[in-house]
Amino acid sequence: MSVLVVTGTGTGVGKTVVTAAVAALAAARGSRVAVVKPAQTGVGAAEPGDLAEVRRLAGVTDLHELARYPDPLSPAAAARHSGLDPVDLRSAAVLVRTLADERDLVLVEGAGGLLVRYDEEGATVADLAHELAADVLVVVDPSLGTLNHTALTLEAMAHRGLALAGVVIGAWPAEPDLACRSNVRDLETLAARPLAGALPAGAGSLPGAEFLLAARAGLAPALGGTFDAADFRRADHH
Repeated sequence: MSVLVVTGTGTGVGKTVVTAAVAALAAARGSRVAVVKPAQTGVGAAEPGDLAEVRRLAGVTDLHELARYPDPLSPAAAARHSGLDPVDLRSAAVLVRTLADERDLVLVEGAGGLLVRYDEEGATVADLAHELAADVLVVVDPSLGTLNHTALTLEAMAHRGLALAGVVIGAWPAEPDLACRSNVRDLETLAARPLAGALPAGAGSLPGAEFLLAARAGLAPALGGTFDAADFRRADHH
């Protein structure tokens, strides 16, 4: 069994698309894959959330959303504002362990960044990853400002003893600017390892078969793909 927590340096960096890409590649290999979203915010009861996007892109149907709040806030603030109970990350950990007993891979997608609060006591997805002893995949934006956000995320992980599965660029632009190209090497320096992937911007709008190809090309072998960080750097990203 294997559990992988997917977090990011903030909101809108591509966590759901990366989660779907990892799930799609694992499912294509015949692995039994489950995806857990402890808290979905900013989506109404009848609206499709992040797991619907994972289903559309990856074809995975073993999906588990534990709590949903309509306001686009942190899970703790969204629960408080709506008057609903906050999600219990201890119960989430129990569910993930139960799923992992019968699946080859369980992906856990967090909300926002690593230290976003899930309840009034300050529980975070970092605490969940620590409880599960799970590796953490960090999804980042390649543009200006990412180095500080990434450094803070990785420092917080190290402080909590969390293992880094890799750093993935969630949406690499078709025409990267100087900041994006320069940041590639610096992101690798911060992570002390090559990039674990870079998915093309717009990958989330691709149909399933094309998305699978993009996932395979955009994720490193450790995540089931063929992405080569050295080739990516040599292309024109230096």
